[in-house]
Amino acid sequence: MTARHLRALRTTALGATSALALLALAACGSGSPTPSSATTSRADTAPTTTTAPSPTPTPTRTETPTPTAPPATKPPTTTPTTPAADPLAGMSLDQKVGQLFMVGAAATGPVPATDTAITRYHVGNVILVGRSQLGVTKTKAIADALQRHATSSATHGLPLFVGVDQEGGNIQVLRGPGFSTMPTALAQGTWAPATLRGEAHTWGSELAKAGVNLNLSPVMDTVPSPADNEANKPVGYWHRQFGYTPATVASHGVAFLQGMHDADVATTVKHFPGLGRVQGNTDFTSGVKDTETTADDPYLAPFKAGITAGTEAVMTSTAIYTRIDPDNPGAFSHAVVTGLLRDKLGFDGVVITDDVSSAKQVSAWSPGQRAVKAIAAGNDIVLAGVPDQIPAMTAAVVAKAKADPAFAKQVDAAATRVVTAKKHLAG
Repeated sequence: MTARHLRALRTTALGATSALALLALAACGSGSPTPSSATTSRADTAPTTTTAPSPTPTPTRTETPTPTAPPATKPPTTTPTTPAADPLAGMSLDQKVGQLFMVGAAATGPVPATDTAITRYHVGNVILVGRSQLGVTKTKAIADALQRHATSSATHGLPLFVGVDQEGGNIQVLRGPGFSTMPTALAQGTWAPATLRGEAHTWGSELAKAGVNLNLSPVMDTVPSPADNEANKPVGYWHRQFGYTPATVASHGVAFLQGMHDADVATTVKHFPGLGRVQGNTDFTSGVKDTETTADDPYLAPFKAGITAGTEAVMTSTAIYTRIDPDNPGAFSHAVVTGLLRDKLGFDGVVITDDVSSAKQVSAWSPGQRAVKAIAAGNDIVLAGVPDQIPAMTAAVVAKAKADPAFAKQVDAAATRVVTAKKHLAG
């Protein structure tokens, strides 16, 4: 993806076998799991107008001018408008729905269930999960193999978003020859923003060489103080935040984002609307609630800064925000996703859920219900780190779209945002 393509993408946007299970580090990130070839897990987020001068008058002649006929009046000329090409033209409903999913793909090599998710269920996006020490060259071979599954019959020939959690510290999925060792975000936050941008450019260049085109970073959550780190299991415990004030998180999160963009890697601001003031990790705990965040909260500033800086995607959290919508996890909440993120903050790019395939927080709903609720709330991509849930999820969305015209329009709108981004990505 060239810088020109990313700029175009930002203009449009700102306009992962039942044997597979999540490792200890999943959607929000925790622990440092041992890689396993049989386990798939997330690592965790107006032109100027000038007036011509009047000409100098010239002497007039006194003779009587010869009358001339007035010029014929031409009808106003209109330029015919060409209807914009439909980005979904020729796609089946199954293919459109497939673009609304991101499936787990083991960072250490192929997993048949992942391949099947792409080829049979038309899934258009993958996230490299687990832990890998393979290095850049071998990771590129894995990414290329995944891209080869994106055929005309599978994804309508659209390329995959190949994503990864490459934040730093414990949350660095890809390591080995050619990959730098990244410090924690909290350490990154002590650097000058210009220095961080330069380092992020290096890290992003490594991802690009490895075939990764989407980093599911930076984390824009703010933990209030060092004293809160121990209790804040999803973020502070692992030092995933850039600092302890929204201003520091915003400035350094944007610097990280810009460095990735400099390397032609797209970014994902997370975990909207914030996980810095919760305690439980939504991957392993149910009933996780944020009782402080409001629609006008100052802790939203880093997310707004990321949107303004041109992030291609925003990831929504599955915590419950009691002062915005006490009845639904954020990723399932129309008030959070559409009302706050899209309408109030003005983000019209790609919205991705946090992992909803095995998170304890959303276990009360079936896989199919999770997928439908996520799309209905306004998300564009449902992240499912465990591939064996893809059949039920995609089937539920297809069935709902066939039965509900309003939901079908939401599917089309979401697929349009994803596909438009893919077309720019492909050049």
